[in-house]
Amino acid sequence: MGVVQICKGEFFWLEPKNAFENFQEPDIGLIALAFLQGSFAYGGWNFLNYVTEELVDPYKNLPRAIFISIPLVTFVYVFANVAYVTAMSPQELLASNAVAVTFGEKLLGVMAWIMPISVALSTFGGVNGSLFTSSRLFFAGAREGHLPSVLAMIHVKRCTPIPALLFTCLSTLLMLVTSDMYTLINYVGFINYLFYGITVAGQIVLRWKKPDIPRPIKISLLFPIIYLLFWAFLLIFSLWSEPVVCGIGLAIMLTGVPVYFLGVYWQHKPKCFNDFIESLTLVSQKMCVVVYPQVEEESGTDRASEDREEEQQLPIYQPTPTKDHDSEEQPEP
Repeated sequence: MGVVQICKGEFFWLEPKNAFENFQEPDIGLIALAFLQGSFAYGGWNFLNYVTEELVDPYKNLPRAIFISIPLVTFVYVFANVAYVTAMSPQELLASNAVAVTFGEKLLGVMAWIMPISVALSTFGGVNGSLFTSSRLFFAGAREGHLPSVLAMIHVKRCTPIPALLFTCLSTLLMLVTSDMYTLINYVGFINYLFYGITVAGQIVLRWKKPDIPRPIKISLLFPIIYLLFWAFLLIFSLWSEPVVCGIGLAIMLTGVPVYFLGVYWQHKPKCFNDFIESLTLVSQKMCVVVYPQVEEESGTDRASEDREEEQQLPIYQPTPTKDHDSEEQPEP
């Protein structure tokens, strides 16, 4: 539709003299905030890393998926915005709560209902991908001992991390306490990019301190350095432009510190606390029908099927044997 509009001569706001006309005072902080909000739409490249274990030949398919998806998504989004500008002025774009819907009302006439349905389907697709990948993040964290162990369990038949999915759903519902979508994007975007930068910086540190460790996927350090420069620009000026919003985002992130000290750092917990966690884990296992995944030591279809059958026959919860019980089971010399 954008191409049709341009062929009709509707490209007033695409002309350089009009496209770069300032209708408000330029502000470097607002520019950084605009980049932060706009980059939210291109965040799928990061979520691909969460499902590396479930990819076939990930060392080949993961870079291939990123190299294909980012240019494709960029092409679609840029030309979608070009289409919007052919029918709407910058002031109309800012005043609209749903740009695509307004665009459809201007150009599609009686078929304008197609745009809301398309936006809804696109939203459901984005939510589906986010739930699928983000739950694997909690699953991996629990497996490393940084979250409750029940989040590291999978369904006995479908091998789906149901507790991690439910935890992702709960945390998503908590984000809806704010009714301003742009504020929510600023919260999430600021925290996400903070951790993105720390992760990329960690890659540079590891390349310097441990140059000989295996790296199946290796790139030039020029790319993470360029990313960190852009990352610093975004975070510093976004914090300067919206200190309250970014500060609240930092406060939300720091709420994980006492949880870490309580659940991970504190090793010698009282028995009543451990008993409560075990009871909660047992109830969760029974409700979700989940167990710890087993690592297959032998390859082959027969061995894999045998392991699954044996796993389904195991009790959902096995209490840790005490020392007295162990001593009774030991054979006499």
